[in-house]
Amino acid sequence: MSALLEVNNLETFYGPIMAIRGVSLEVRKGQVVTVLGANGAGKTTLLKTISGIMDPEKGQILFEGEQIQGREPHQVVRRGIVQVPEGREVFPLLTVEENLSLGAYTRSDRAEIARDRDLVFSYFPILAERREQEAGTLSGGQQQMLAIGRGLMLRPKIMLLDEPSLGLSPLLTQEIFDILRRLNKDEGVTMMLVEQNAAVALDLADQGYVMELGRIVMADTAEKLAASEDIQSFYLGHANEGARGERRWKKRKTWR
Repeated sequence: MSALLEVNNLETFYGPIMAIRGVSLEVRKGQVVTVLGANGAGKTTLLKTISGIMDPEKGQILFEGEQIQGREPHQVVRRGIVQVPEGREVFPLLTVEENLSLGAYTRSDRAEIARDRDLVFSYFPILAERREQEAGTLSGGQQQMLAIGRGLMLRPKIMLLDEPSLGLSPLLTQEIFDILRRLNKDEGVTMMLVEQNAAVALDLADQGYVMELGRIVMADTAEKLAASEDIQSFYLGHANEGARGERRWKKRKTWR
């Protein structure tokens, strides 16, 4: 099966600084692919480049076999690529229902939009209870649910999720990721997920990539990455104690 989304040798700059350094990856239809990395690794820049918010200097972004790099964000959205941004970014003065309606702004099929709104409410019942409440008055977890629900209203072919666990308690994080798993398995939503929380991300994902300083330094199935000694040491908090653990930490730079 050919890739739904394919990134080839991508380079993106912030002014004179190269933030993405020759990144290549792919996402197949129906998959959940995660990109792991610390702050500053280039994860959000990668999503912004795919979404058309930033233009790459080099490389290709293929979606359904067609090049989309350099296109305007609204054109990318109309192709079926939806980004759920870091920090939720809901419209705080609009109600829950109004935020969801904005997620379907490219659509005109009112009956199907209403059906999808009901689907969102079935996955996030708290949003149905608060449909007339201003989004800015919701809790952080509820705003994250709303941001995901708003993205679903487009009927995306792929959903790009930027740090959905950011600022949430472990209990809320697990709840959000359980819902993402159901959306993937039951609704067939393809996802590309960038995260610092490697444990929950790898538990959800089929395939994983690790970024450091703008580069992909590891790539494998999520199962194999979770079993990797490097991942366990540097992302899952299972580093060995004592001198041997210290030596393993110093070996981190050998990934590049």
